[in-house]
Amino acid sequence: MDRMGRRDALRNLAAGAAAAGGLGVAASAVNAQGWTDPFNEGFDGSEFVLPELPYAYDALEPHYDEETVTIHHDKHHAGYVRGANAAMEALAEIRGGDRPGSEIKHWERQLAFAGSGHVLHTLFWLGMTPGGSEPTGDFADAMEDSFGSVEACREHLTAATGSVEASGWGILGYLPLTDSLIILQAEKHQNLTVQGVVPLLVIDVWEHAYYLKYQNNRGDFVQAWWEIANLEYASMRYAAVRGM
Repeated sequence: MDRMGRRDALRNLAAGAAAAGGLGVAASAVNAQGWTDPFNEGFDGSEFVLPELPYAYDALEPHYDEETVTIHHDKHHAGYVRGANAAMEALAEIRGGDRPGSEIKHWERQLAFAGSGHVLHTLFWLGMTPGGSEPTGDFADAMEDSFGSVEACREHLTAATGSVEASGWGILGYLPLTDSLIILQAEKHQNLTVQGVVPLLVIDVWEHAYYLKYQNNRGDFVQAWWEIANLEYASMRYAAVRGM
């Protein structure tokens, strides 16, 4: 495959992977709402990119320490971006005949892992803000409708996040099929999902996300996370994805 053909193939694959993984899923709806979701900065139209943090590295202190935020974003998240792009390029080369088809299984698994890691980390950073924020509008109503109350939703997400086996995530998402919110656990980024769920708010409980400050006290980290949870962002994202 020539260079231009590889670039076009990679761009097409990136678009498909982005839609499947949630990146860019709200772009048209968000524009219609008059609000641009910063989530879409994680994909530039041809490849995944590492978005800048929406706050200073030390802005989430004392609940989330500067050293962990720096390493987590600049090292761990950046690694998932590189891995996702490498997988997309490899798959494009397989389709172009530059790699054997026997490698597809490997690279599809890599794309699922690294691509999901990038999607979730991008939402993780946006789901925090100094001082935290409260849910608003239809999102607050949806929390009550789906879980009984805002507090019950918070308690459910806290428990789900704290009990993820090994490394993983707690995810509050929107399921278009039922027009309701749903809480999921994820292991290894891509495991235990319900296909079609659009993640709105996520909590990272891989040990690298909290170990420097909280050591093995995952529960303490999750409780502290609520002090910086950006529920206003989740509210705006919810309004956007429902409008699709």
